[in-house]
Amino acid sequence: MKTFKMILLAAAAAIPGTVALVAPAAAQVAGIAVANPEAAVARSKAWTAAQQQIQTTYKAQIDQAEARRKAIQTELQPLYTKFEADRKANVAEATLRTQAQAIQTRENAGNQELARLTAPAQRAQAYALEQIQAQLAPAVTAATTRKNVQLLLRPDAALFAQPTADITADVTTELDRLVPSVSITPPANWQPGQQQQAAGAAPAAAAPAASTPARPQQQGR
Repeated sequence: MKTFKMILLAAAAAIPGTVALVAPAAAQVAGIAVANPEAAVARSKAWTAAQQQIQTTYKAQIDQAEARRKAIQTELQPLYTKFEADRKANVAEATLRTQAQAIQTRENAGNQELARLTAPAQRAQAYALEQIQAQLAPAVTAATTRKNVQLLLRPDAALFAQPTADITADVTTELDRLVPSVSITPPANWQPGQQQQAAGAAPAAAAPAASTPARPQQQGR
């Protein structure tokens, strides 16, 4: 069961995963740096403010969805427990398959219910995120120009990098300058993805995702 607090991940092409060894004392001199675009967006003032506004504006729906999520999880738990017990007891495969299908059906119905409850808030989050993403490429360009960076890698693409080689904070600073605030009220005809063309020079950012409750194995052997 996914909670409201997850945010739509904006898919993006990653910077090519070239493994680079960044010299400890010459990271900036050599023009090589690393940056995490997801973290840059997540730390921006516009995103932080948008999150706070959404939590306030849609509090009733968020609370209702959380209550329903807990209720559905409570309803499903005995089914999970029985399935696991029967599986360990080598109950007939057909019986396990029937149980698994019943669990899956109830989960699907629960997820659809939660999706309906959280749709307005999810839409507001996606709209706010797209507005920031539209300025991510210019922010990266400005940060790399200011830092005289010729090659920018994601942190996981570098074999080693000194902390001084990380310009994520600089990207956030540029985002704060370019997009100090965003609206959480999308136009009536707005659809997610309309501003993705702005991601050209840098990968679009993914906002932080909340954890989802672990579920017991639901398939027969």
